[in-house]
Amino acid sequence: MRLISICPSNTELVAYLGLLDQLVGVDDFSDWPLAVKDLPQLGPDLSINMDALEALQPDLVLASLSVPGMEKNIEALQARNIPHIVFNANSLEEIAQDLHTLGKTCGVEDRAKNIAESYLQCIEHLRSIAQTVAKRPTLYWEWWPNPIFTAGKLNWLTEISAIAGGQNCFQDVALANVQTDWTDVVQRNPDHILMAWVGVAFERIQPANLLKRPHAQELQAVQLQQLHVMEEWLYCRPSPRLLEGALKLAKLLHPENYEDVKLPIFLNSN
Repeated sequence: MRLISICPSNTELVAYLGLLDQLVGVDDFSDWPLAVKDLPQLGPDLSINMDALEALQPDLVLASLSVPGMEKNIEALQARNIPHIVFNANSLEEIAQDLHTLGKTCGVEDRAKNIAESYLQCIEHLRSIAQTVAKRPTLYWEWWPNPIFTAGKLNWLTEISAIAGGQNCFQDVALANVQTDWTDVVQRNPDHILMAWVGVAFERIQPANLLKRPHAQELQAVQLQQLHVMEEWLYCRPSPRLLEGALKLAKLLHPENYEDVKLPIFLNSN
């Protein structure tokens, strides 16, 4: 099959299923594995060049609704009658389902089943360790600074927080993505602040800008020097790679509890 991925998380699903040799084009933000940067790039994931995509004659386009604004890509694919599949995982379990779906569609169902099982077993192992943690610090995840967006109850970051021995301080909001304001964050007074701005280069995220906000210096996280810049690619993409982020977070919060945990082999195979 001639596959095109127009979202970084979908490109990662392709890689984990051993289908990179069938990939003929990607969006500009797909950057893992590094080999995909040699493929034709079809524009940012919110502004895909549909003429260039169609010229590659794909058998299947892997689309996504993981970021607001991606709907227009799907509408364009439908209008052009281009075969496509749409992923929209919000939970860790749904990522396993996406692996199954893509594996079945591309004829690698057994491999998909094995990887999904290994992925889910790792989640359960992390969860079992988290249950032994005495104190679970509260975490504020910042996805976007203005207006402020964070992760709510129905988001994989709430699950990642939990299996890493913490708790998302916005887990009471029954949404996947929450638009809020700085006053709300200050009132919740988290133990850790985790900055992972979607679509912004890691080196461009400046904690100093956050520290200039009203009452920032009074926050527990700031006073304890627990303000962290986190890798967008390990926390903001719905793919199995989130387990790398989960373990990194766990070792940040509870290094002794998670000291001996190893990631599944498949995560290190690309």
